[in-house]
Amino acid sequence: MRIPILKLHNYLLISIQIDLDDQTAIQFQEDLLNKIHGSGATGVVIDLTSVDIIDSFIAKVLGDVVTMSDLMGAKVVLTGIQPAVAMTLIDLGIHLQDVPTALDLEQGLIKLRQELEE
Repeated sequence: MRIPILKLHNYLLISIQIDLDDQTAIQFQEDLLNKIHGSGATGVVIDLTSVDIIDSFIAKVLGDVVTMSDLMGAKVVLTGIQPAVAMTLIDLGIHLQDVPTALDLEQGLIKLRQELEE
């Protein structure tokens, strides 16, 4: 199953509404990078509100997506991180300390605009 990636002005918006398995995560990574390249997006908001738990592979892919997007010139903001997901990321050593976060998609867009204006 593919995760929809929406374009809004120069931003890409992703709301992950399904349980992520390894294949879906890899497909998402590839789709997002292709969409950044094809659209010239300068920012990405990834909403994780519906993601209740992640495993080590999905956590690594998420960290890689943030790094790869940055390398391609797109700033990433993560929104809606659930407590169990936050604990898993830290337990696995994936700190994402340089990645802006917000409570929800609306605040994520505001944060993204602020990050890109700096």
